[in-house]
Amino acid sequence: MDEADFAALPRGRHNLTRDQVESAQRGRLVYGMAMVVAEKGYTATSVADVLKRVHISRDTFYQHFSDKEDCFLAALDGCALLLSRIVDEPLTDSESMDPLDRFERALVLYLETLVAQSALAKMFFLESLAAGERARRTRFAVQAEFTKRIADTFADHPGWARVPDRGFAVAVISGAISSMVLAALAEGRIAEIPALREPIMEFVRYVLTP
Repeated sequence: MDEADFAALPRGRHNLTRDQVESAQRGRLVYGMAMVVAEKGYTATSVADVLKRVHISRDTFYQHFSDKEDCFLAALDGCALLLSRIVDEPLTDSESMDPLDRFERALVLYLETLVAQSALAKMFFLESLAAGERARRTRFAVQAEFTKRIADTFADHPGWARVPDRGFAVAVISGAISSMVLAALAEGRIAEIPALREPIMEFVRYVLTP
């Protein structure tokens, strides 16, 4: 999800269909909501803030969304899809690799993307917890899927079978990654996020070593 994906519609006459225009408007509103929430926080963000950011009318906003929460949930869903793809693609495309190498490849891409898309990361990790029950459910569903993908990746590693409580072990790994990322985002230490790779990999190797 990038600002270039939601560029303003061309001025004057254009050849876009009505569906294309509406899709572009919706995309810009979703992106604008994500950016404003990342800057101001969910509670302090208003629909007017989003409209000012993306230069779209209030009437158009309410053609697409019922209220601020509805638009924020759409932004959260978009971010959740992005994060899921980031983790899933390297794990799926590299099934012939050693499980630890596959996991490290996905982890590096995940951490680097959080830095490159830090505003979206802040919106997802921090503000989803302040935006109500539906937003929290989306946030925790992504966490659960992330945990499952890690477990699936380690399933082929010889050391994984010797872990006494694999469900607990993978929850610790997944939860630790999420917690450390959240702390770095909340404290403005975004540039330090890629450095989490080394201690995470050291811990995972320790868990899987007989």
